[in-house]
Amino acid sequence: MAGTLKDHLAEALIGLFVVLLAAGFVAFAWARTGAGEGSDGFSLTARFPNIGGVTLGTDVKVAGVKVGKVVGLELDPTSYQAVLRLTVDRGLKLPIDSSAAVSSEGLLGGNYIALTPGAEADMLKDGGEIIETSGAPDLMGLIGSVVNRSGGDAPAAAEPSEPAAGNAPAK
Repeated sequence: MAGTLKDHLAEALIGLFVVLLAAGFVAFAWARTGAGEGSDGFSLTARFPNIGGVTLGTDVKVAGVKVGKVVGLELDPTSYQAVLRLTVDRGLKLPIDSSAAVSSEGLLGGNYIALTPGAEADMLKDGGEIIETSGAPDLMGLIGSVVNRSGGDAPAAAEPSEPAAGNAPAK
């Protein structure tokens, strides 16, 4: 029996390593997705014409600072708009005329929801709706319009009126 443990020690260590690696992966995924986070914020709703690139867990930011995340999304069958449910930090006070926009972190970055506080004295409450929204910009359309317009506005080439020095016409 003692010889059996020595014979299989390498296999047991490899098995232990695999189990620890799997546990580490599960812990990483749990932390990355925010699955273990409690609901310490309040809920808001916003309707967008286009939410390209926004998924569950997408960040909600005010002035570039993360204040929440997207916790639900669905399509409104009557207006064909995307309805997002956002969870925002409970300590954040947003005026009722605040706006939300789908913004991009850069050309290769992901999208996020940018909240811009309004100026009203009344604040949004738990379950409130942000009325003023703007959808995701069509980056490929913008790039295409710049590329297609690149040659149309160039000035016409001027006809030379005098030959340049050294290029006199032959007589």
